[in-house]
Amino acid sequence: MIRLAIQKSGRLNNDSLTLLKDCGINIENGKDQLKTSATNFPVEVFFLRNGDIPQYLRDGVVDLAIVGENLLEEKGSDLEIIEKLGFSKCRVSIAFPKEVEFKSISDLNGKRIATSYPNTVKTFLKENKINAEIHVINGSVEIAPNIGLADAICDIVSSGSTLFKNNLKEVLLIAKSQAVLVKSNELTNDQIEIVNKLLFRLKSVLRAKKSRYILLNAPNEKINAISSILPVLKSPTVLPLAQKGWSSMHSVINSEDFWEVINQLKENGAEDILVCPIEKMVL
Repeated sequence: MIRLAIQKSGRLNNDSLTLLKDCGINIENGKDQLKTSATNFPVEVFFLRNGDIPQYLRDGVVDLAIVGENLLEEKGSDLEIIEKLGFSKCRVSIAFPKEVEFKSISDLNGKRIATSYPNTVKTFLKENKINAEIHVINGSVEIAPNIGLADAICDIVSSGSTLFKNNLKEVLLIAKSQAVLVKSNELTNDQIEIVNKLLFRLKSVLRAKKSRYILLNAPNEKINAISSILPVLKSPTVLPLAQKGWSSMHSVINSEDFWEVINQLKENGAEDILVCPIEKMVL
């Protein structure tokens, strides 16, 4: 049995439970439930306060956790990331009031910065030889400049709408963040075996999310050229069509390269192109 910690509430909670479901792990999560077990996989899930999770990993209370990279930077830089999960993406940024001019990082000298991430900000300031004052706030830091508590803030930014509503502008990116799977340093051999099984499922799901299944028709003389454009699998599947001189080709493409690949395929004679999502992808 392994013990997995996820955020008690919020987007990271929802996305984590969705990922486990996609991995075929059934979790019954009742309202206000702090611990539950999967019905078909040897894992207990703990629903914890986000900021407490790194210490629970160190203490051996839990074996794995799904957290944001930004939390590790602040409270868990000694913990090992074993898989980047690709969801709950955000950034840690410094923001100024809209009416305040910002030209370069040196404009932070002498400023008061409100943040819930003091260690992250201290490290950033030290690395860039900036002398600024940090005000630690646990909660809504966006209000700090409006009430005269600080000249700027450092906080998590996703869409930027919260900054906009509080008359702030994002001026400096400190770090990018996404959800990651982190492990304790106290795993037994049996637990490592279970973790490896979980990782196998996770990677199959994550690989599928980044890929698309593609089917197309092509003249036989173009098969080699088109195959070179479809590098995700070892080789595309090629099946003859009823129409002489033509074949059907099946393969996988990276979703991020979708439009560039489609244009290249058409330029090389591909026709009747179909693109479909993939539920799981096991290599």
